[in-house]
Amino acid sequence: MRVPFFRTALAAAVGMTASLAVVSVQAASSDPARPNILLVVADDMGYADLGSFGSEIETPNLDSLAASGVQLTNFQAMPACSPTRAALLTGADPHQVGLGNMAEETAPNQEGKKGYEGYLNDRAVTIASLLRDAGYDTYLTGKWHLGKTEQTGPDQRGFEHSFSLLSGGASHYPDMKPAYAPTPDAKAPYAQDGKRLDALPADFSYSSQYYADRMIRYIAADKDSGRPFFGMLAFTAPHWPLQAPEAAIAKYHGRYDAGYDALLEARLNKQKALGLVPQDAEPAARSPKGRAWDSLSPEERQREARAMEIYAAMVDQMDANTGRVFDYLRQNGLYDNTVVIFISDNGAEGHDLDETWPADQFPEIRKVIDETNDFSYAHMGKPGSYTFLGPNWSRVSAPTLSLFKGFPTEGGTRTAGIIRIPGADPQGKKLDQLVSVKDFAPTLLELAGVKHPGQQYKGREVVPMTGTSIIPLLKGEKVAERTQGGELFGKRFVRKGDWKLVHMPKPWGTGDWQLFNLQSDMAERHDLSAKEPGKVAELKKVWDQYAQENHVILPDHVSGY
Repeated sequence: MRVPFFRTALAAAVGMTASLAVVSVQAASSDPARPNILLVVADDMGYADLGSFGSEIETPNLDSLAASGVQLTNFQAMPACSPTRAALLTGADPHQVGLGNMAEETAPNQEGKKGYEGYLNDRAVTIASLLRDAGYDTYLTGKWHLGKTEQTGPDQRGFEHSFSLLSGGASHYPDMKPAYAPTPDAKAPYAQDGKRLDALPADFSYSSQYYADRMIRYIAADKDSGRPFFGMLAFTAPHWPLQAPEAAIAKYHGRYDAGYDALLEARLNKQKALGLVPQDAEPAARSPKGRAWDSLSPEERQREARAMEIYAAMVDQMDANTGRVFDYLRQNGLYDNTVVIFISDNGAEGHDLDETWPADQFPEIRKVIDETNDFSYAHMGKPGSYTFLGPNWSRVSAPTLSLFKGFPTEGGTRTAGIIRIPGADPQGKKLDQLVSVKDFAPTLLELAGVKHPGQQYKGREVVPMTGTSIIPLLKGEKVAERTQGGELFGKRFVRKGDWKLVHMPKPWGTGDWQLFNLQSDMAERHDLSAKEPGKVAELKKVWDQYAQENHVILPDHVSGY
């Protein structure tokens, strides 16, 4: 059933003050005023890695979603995993809700400080909690990365049912091998409904397959309940270690033998043809560790091509398994009343093993990784392998965007975003205005007719949302110029309209503020700080205000990232 969406959304907004008990009784998965919600999150996928965003990787299901919905071509995540997830679920800045830094990277001067707990703190209220209170069934499958204890898991944050990887990464196979390996016998921390698992289920053969299976199972169990659902399908693909089923890798065999420089040109041209980037857009500069394809030895080229084959297979399988969830919803009459959002949590991973786990800073962890993994070419992509995408292919993942995951430049924060709202027109639209990851929480609450509690929730003080609903943007209304700030790992930025001020240490930046105009320089190649001192001063004041309001503590030590 297709309905006039915006009329429905406005009606829902008017009725938000109804009691939760009444809303719960009226809720139904076929009721357009109470849509189902499916939130799909990729892990470390670049801006150009879907077919509809310029890739050669086969992603028909997400491309179809883009064709029937809205492509968010200026969607901004945080530079890394857990801060993005915190903002996504709360609508608030990560510094306010416990993820001012990733738990794994917390600096000594941030330890024990408010906003740097490394998990969602008591001042956070998630949309899962609010939707569950309003009569939604709530499910999470896949990556959590917002707390690893029994008190900080998804079951404590509004998810009625969850099957989750609590940490940032792990093997994609059932061996439970952690990506972060403190000891040789350590197991990745998986949990089901709050209970830690000693072994994965027998039907867990590959991460993307099982997370989709479990989401379908959760929805199926309640499909006749008359209640709408909120499902968060949080893939761990294509996060390192790069691993994929052999048949999926074989599909891309030989496809990347021409190298990353040739593919960058091809993707850049496709993005221009699709209207995703300006016709005069420049390619991003190589990162400090980047190398020309022609400079590699035959053995290096072979390994690089293989890494990209595996990465492509991971994106391919993420799409295929998302498609299985879509198919289930269609077959059971649920898809036409389901809001679907797809994003990646940050840009592609461009760091290598030495940057992620420097041997001089993490000698024990690095020793375990080196001794317990097979790094041979023949074993790449299989259980027990440990492959990174690296700086060269990550540049291909966002041809016109600077750098990658971990950086406040566009390659770290601008990722593929898609939203499909039942009955909304026009379909296949591109929305070029800035959309923040913080905006999805207020948007989804508005669509569901649920009001955020403000600063009090069940007797405790909580942080209000600072994101804003994007429904006015989707309706084509004019909105005020967006101002945005952010910081992670000591790297920081502020943005106002098309102007962006960035501060990064050498060799990534200059060690001082750099100014870019994204309208004419999407690749952030031309520093205008010397020519525009007034604009620098203006934006530095915006940064100071952001840092003060969000209690930013710049780290005195940053490892790896």
